[in-house]
Amino acid sequence: MSKRAFIKSYGCQMNVYDSERMADALAEAGFDESRDAGDADLIVLNTCHIREKATEKIYSELGRYKALKAENPDLQVVVAGCVAQAEGEEIVRRQPMVDVVVGPQAYHRLPELVARAAYGGTQVDTEFDAHSKFDRLPGASARKSNPTAFLTVQEGCDKFCTFCVVPYTRGAEMSRPVERVRSEAERLVARGVCEITLLGQNVNAYHGIGPDGQEWSLARLITDLAGIERLERIRFTTSHPNEMTDDLIEAHAGCDKLMPYLHLPVQSGSDRILRKMNRRYTASEYVGLVEKIRSARPDILLSSDFIVGFPEESEGDFEATLELVREVGFGQSYSFKYSSRPGTPAGERPQIDPGVAAERLGRLQELLKSQQRQAQDAMVGQDVSVLFERNGRRDGQLVGKSEYLHAVHADCETEMIGRIRRVSVTRSEPNSLAGTVLGN
Repeated sequence: MSKRAFIKSYGCQMNVYDSERMADALAEAGFDESRDAGDADLIVLNTCHIREKATEKIYSELGRYKALKAENPDLQVVVAGCVAQAEGEEIVRRQPMVDVVVGPQAYHRLPELVARAAYGGTQVDTEFDAHSKFDRLPGASARKSNPTAFLTVQEGCDKFCTFCVVPYTRGAEMSRPVERVRSEAERLVARGVCEITLLGQNVNAYHGIGPDGQEWSLARLITDLAGIERLERIRFTTSHPNEMTDDLIEAHAGCDKLMPYLHLPVQSGSDRILRKMNRRYTASEYVGLVEKIRSARPDILLSSDFIVGFPEESEGDFEATLELVREVGFGQSYSFKYSSRPGTPAGERPQIDPGVAAERLGRLQELLKSQQRQAQDAMVGQDVSVLFERNGRRDGQLVGKSEYLHAVHADCETEMIGRIRRVSVTRSEPNSLAGTVLGN
C-alpha cells in the first residue's frame, strides 16, 4: 500500500512551485498526495524565512504535530525551504521530532533523505547545488489540471539588499536552460494549462543558455514561449528595477500573450533609505522607468513592494515614500514593517520604534488601498478577458483572473473553467470585480 504525503507551503510563489516538484518526486517514490496532515505518513513544511514571524510560525506549527507523532511513531516530519537552509541543525535542536531538514537546492534528494531517516536517524542537507536540483527534479506531471501554473526559470540573487536573506538561503543567481524551460512549459500546456507565470527571485535577470549556445534574456525567452500553441497567457514575477531592460519593456508592447501586469518592487521612495538598502537606483530613476514602461504599454497595471520602518528611517524618508506612491499610482501593492533578519547588514543598524513603524505602515496602507480601489473602480463599465479557474461561493458562479490580475466573478457554466471569456465589469467589490459574461 502506498504512503501519503502532506505538503504545506509558506511564503512566495516559488515555494508553491517547489512544493509541486517535491510532490512529483515523492510520487515517483510511492507517495500519494494527502490534503490532511492527520492521515499522512509524511509531513513536509516548505518554509519561508523572509520575515521573523514566518520563522516562528514554523516552530509553532511543528509543536502542533507532536501529538500526531506521538500517536504514530512512524510518521516522518520534514522541514524544507529557506528556514531549513538558514537554521539547519538549530531546527533539530529546537524540535528533535523533525526527521529531515532540506534546503531549497536539495529537494531532488528528498525521497532519498526520507528513506535514510527511517533507518539512520535525522538527516540534514543544506548544500547549494541549484543546477543539480533542476536537472534531477521531475518536470511538471499530469496529476493536476489547473488552468494556471508557476514555472521557475531563475533562482537565487546577487543583489545583496541589506534587509534580505535570499542570497544566503537561495544562493547565487542561476538561470535554467531555455530548452528545459520550454519543455516543461509544453508539458504544462499539454495537461490543460493556458496561463504560465515565470518565477525567479530576480526573474528579469534571467540569462539562460539557448539552443544556439548563447545567453537568452527574459524577453527572448518570453517570445519563444509565446510560440507554444494553446499557451494563451504569460506573466513573470518578481522583478528588480535594475533588470527592467529595453527589450523586456518592448515585449510588453509587442507580445500579445504577455499580460499587462507588472510587479516591480521599489521598497522606499527615499534615496537615503534606498542607498542603505543597497537597491542601487534612486526614486527619480524608478519613476523614470515607470514612465518608460507606461509609454510602451499605457494600460499596464503596476504592483510594488514597500518596507516601512527600515533602520534609521526618518519621518522625511517616509514622506518621500508617500510622495512616490502618489506620483506613480499602483493598482496593487504589498507593504510590510521592517523585520530584522539575522546575518543581514540592516539587522546590525539602529532600529526605529515599533510603534512608529506601525503608525507609518497604517498611513501607507491607507493610501495604497485607496489607489487599489481607484484602479478597480475604473474597470466598471469596461470589458476584460477572464480566465476562469474555479467555482465561486455560490452555485452557478465562477471565479477567475483578468489580464490585469484582478479577481473577477461572474455567473457562468462550470464548463467554462479553463477557458478565457470576455466579461463586462458591472461592480467593484473590496477585493474583486463582478461582471457579466459576454457572447463568444
